[in-house]
Amino acid sequence: MNLKILLPFQIFADKTDVKRIVAETRQGSFGLLPQRQDCIAALAPGILVYETAADGEVFLAVDEGVLVKTGPDVLVSVRRAMMGKDLGQLRESVEKEFLDLDEDERSARSVMAKLETGFLRRFANFKHA
Repeated sequence: MNLKILLPFQIFADKTDVKRIVAETRQGSFGLLPQRQDCIAALAPGILVYETAADGEVFLAVDEGVLVKTGPDVLVSVRRAMMGKDLGQLRESVEKEFLDLDEDERSARSVMAKLETGFLRRFANFKHA
């Protein structure tokens, strides 16, 4: 498989000959092998694991995002990612940096949700008028 990990403004990793991938969703972890059917998954913040003959098993801490498998190509688009060799250290990094949203970000998300709801309500009223 070919694995490409995309961040908002750069390509974080571009690997070929990937033997397997394990990713985390809100429903749990799942694995991808080269012959698996095409799929799409919403990723939860956590650890993404992939394995190549050259690098062995590699651990990546990823923020929430999307995984898309089409044929031999797997695209992972996330907001943030970091690579590490120690799985315990990466897990701590995920919990510290990705899961613990600061109060400002929570407030901004709340305001955006209210704006989106108001827009949809007005749009629905406009459509029925």
